[in-house]
Amino acid sequence: MPPSLEAVGLSKKFGNFAALTDLNLKLQGAKCVGFLGPNGAGKTTTMKIFTGLISASSGRALINGVDVSKDKKGALASCTSLIETPEIYSSLTPKEALTMLCAIRGVPSSERNKRIDEAIGRVKMQEWENKKVGSFSKGMKQRINVASTLLSDPEVIILDEPTTGLDPRGMTEVRDIVKSLDDRLVFMSSHLLAEVTEVCDEVAMIDHGKLLVYDSIGAVTAKFSGGGGNVDVGFSHPVEAQTISIVGSVMGVLSVIPGSERHLLLKFDPKTTSQEKLFEGLAAMRVGVTSLKETSSGLEDAYLSLIKETL
Repeated sequence: MPPSLEAVGLSKKFGNFAALTDLNLKLQGAKCVGFLGPNGAGKTTTMKIFTGLISASSGRALINGVDVSKDKKGALASCTSLIETPEIYSSLTPKEALTMLCAIRGVPSSERNKRIDEAIGRVKMQEWENKKVGSFSKGMKQRINVASTLLSDPEVIILDEPTTGLDPRGMTEVRDIVKSLDDRLVFMSSHLLAEVTEVCDEVAMIDHGKLLVYDSIGAVTAKFSGGGGNVDVGFSHPVEAQTISIVGSVMGVLSVIPGSERHLLLKFDPKTTSQEKLFEGLAAMRVGVTSLKETSSGLEDAYLSLIKETL
């Protein structure tokens, strides 16, 4: 059975405040799903319910079909998470910290060294595995935190804004790790739209505790952002009229607008063409394409279209 997360009529009230209202959302299969919404929209509340940190007022939270409220241990047996900002004891080394977590999570002692080595290797921290965490940067600490989610070989990983507070290099490192987890179901909240576009396959948007949309990023972008994605294409030489004509003929390109002397701005159809396929198509034309960079994000347009009252 493919891994799954499902919210069925999930609601949560804190006094008179409704943090979640009748949330219905089903994620299934190995992929990364971005969870977007403004501050206070209900993202962390949802993740805390799925991980058993708080209880729902009504409804059900299911992990691989198991109700968290009825069988927390069974539901979380195949799931790990990073919620908010976890810390590691500064006096421990990554190996020591992960060994402690293996013991807490019931990983058999005969398997612990192998699991720890694999997890540290996956986040590329072998060089620092025996150094004190207290000397690490935030990005390095977060890489170890992500490694901790892999110790029990989970099918489902829940990440609550995993790059918050990191510098650009740290953010890139953590994003690359998340992208490498394509053999699991990853549910990742974020307030960075470019990050979700880069890392995730699908997106769910929430506001005022209610689900607004859940679909592939391409479908959401196409439906709510005016019909296309936007990229800046760089060339090795000044762009001529013939080049514009050739670029406009590439599959999925909707429009071509001259930018600077060596750049064109393209709008493309994300339903038929991914950025990767677009770049491959442009490169095949042999017109001197050197770069392709997202400009005004289609996902940003969709977000602004759907979430208005809280802006």
